[in-house]
Amino acid sequence: MIETVQWSPELGQGAPVVGIVYGFRVRSTGEYRYIGLTTKGLQRRVGEHRKVARDGRKTPFYDWLRKTADDAYEVVVLERVVTSREDLGQAEISWISLYRATGDRLLNLSDGGLGPTGVVWTAEQREAASRRSKGRPGISRPGELNPMWGHAHSDEQKARWAASRKGSNAGPENPNFGKFGSDHPAYGRVLSAETKKRLSEQKQGELNANFGKTASEETRAKMSAVRKGRPMPSSVRNAHTRHHTNKGVFKETCQHCIDDRDNERDSS
Repeated sequence: MIETVQWSPELGQGAPVVGIVYGFRVRSTGEYRYIGLTTKGLQRRVGEHRKVARDGRKTPFYDWLRKTADDAYEVVVLERVVTSREDLGQAEISWISLYRATGDRLLNLSDGGLGPTGVVWTAEQREAASRRSKGRPGISRPGELNPMWGHAHSDEQKARWAASRKGSNAGPENPNFGKFGSDHPAYGRVLSAETKKRLSEQKQGELNANFGKTASEETRAKMSAVRKGRPMPSSVRNAHTRHHTNKGVFKETCQHCIDDRDNERDSS
């Protein structure tokens, strides 16, 4: 693999490089088959392309890369961009347009650039992708499309799973054990209002796992023993003051929040 550089003097010799536009070129004919951009090192990006090809992704470029010997092509740097990412995307568009105009059989699916490529799959492509994905582990099949639709795992299977997982996510076995503050991966994470609302709606009424259930006397005694000596709000109103009023939080399901809001409106 060789690297040929097209360098414009006006870009400046010492300027930091934002990214490069590169092309896969057939050695014997000089024809370009694919043009891309990267903000990484060229060797690393080419390695990623080869790995994706080995993994079997089906696109015209990766199909070509799988059946073409490594020494049959070279990767050429077409342009180094030192201005901005937007200019990098525009540079890729320009190079793709140029070589398409000269008759090179580029395998790019789009016209290039940053962000969405504008490629729209046909109904046939979507159906083919659907057939390929069936039976794969990890593929989501909602409703009747799910192979477990209408079936339930046996109690024996559930017991085996419970036994194999017991303690696997507790204490030192938990990957976040002993991590607090900025060391915890969830530190600083704030759910959006839309997410909070959606999570709340998913657990209301009959959707709640504890809907219609009542804790037994034995369970209540255990819960009481665990909480003994722990400072708790002395009343619902006290809890509202601590967790809503003092924190500036308004909750639609809290009657005290609603009453306070109505009182403020009446007083104004």
